Amino acid sequence: MGWGKTGNSGGRPLPSRPNDDWNRAVALCAAQVPLVWLAWWFAMEAGRDDYDYGGGGYLGICCVPLLLPFVGLFHAAVQIAPAAFLARLRPRVSPGPEWAWHLAGSVLIGAGWSVLGQVLRGWPVGDTLPWCAGIGVLPVLVLHSLRGRPWSGGGFWLRSAGASLVLLAVCGALAASLAGDYEPPRLSAAQLAGEWRGEDGGVLRLAPGGEARLTRVPAHNDVDEEGDYSLCDGTGTWTLQRDSALQDTDRDGVLLRLDGECGQETYWTIGGTERDPELFVRFGDPDGGEVRILTRD
Repeated sequence: MGWGKTGNSGGRPLPSRPNDDWNRAVALCAAQVPLVWLAWWFAMEAGRDDYDYGGGGYLGICCVPLLLPFVGLFHAAVQIAPAAFLARLRPRVSPGPEWAWHLAGSVLIGAGWSVLGQVLRGWPVGDTLPWCAGIGVLPVLVLHSLRGRPWSGGGFWLRSAGASLVLLAVCGALAASLAGDYEPPRLSAAQLAGEWRGEDGGVLRLAPGGEARLTRVPAHNDVDEEGDYSLCDGTGTWTLQRDSALQDTDRDGVLLRLDGECGQETYWTIGGTERDPELFVRFGDPDGGEVRILTRD
């Protein structure tokens, strides 16, 4: 594809600078990272329960500008540059513009990474394929559309960063206006009664009279015990709490008190939706920690 060529300007060939396309690919890949994150947030997180995430982790956003060049370098190295190599392998008589072959190679490599995620981590290809293939589209198209412009490496990075910030502000405002605020369901005690299950096989049975029966259900440990929680079996009692000031939350939940010595009382916050309610509790760091979720059968 002529990777590293700067093209023509006014019909006269520019001096060949082998690093131009590579430098621009890295800059474009880095510049799109905030937009990719915004698209992921809107598709996966907007309007959904954040499980009382404390938000202190957002302080790490200050480190993001320092990481973007490395993310861009990695993305260009594993997708954009290999796709350019594949495009160069096409027969010279092949129809179609150069950018189309480069884009096809990028999509093919993205599909390969998606399959690798399925093999190594079990990620569904149907979920990862649009992301792995899609993140190569913008860098390839912009890279070819700007071919031949006599911008220095630093100038191209500044233009890419500026465009990224403008698009992030505009698209972020639009996404925020379209994303609704999450409202947890308001469940009655009768609606809460029943069997709740966790992904690890834990079962919490809430009887209508206030009795609870537990099988491998996590509960807070005492302050002098090792670890944040224990998996408890046995019995206890439960009560529905409305806007619990005692638990420093404005969300309804189930206060579970256990009989015996396993674990302390634990507040299970109500989440999910009216149709698919959940009970959850966060153990450990309020800004991170581990969230355990129970769902109805």
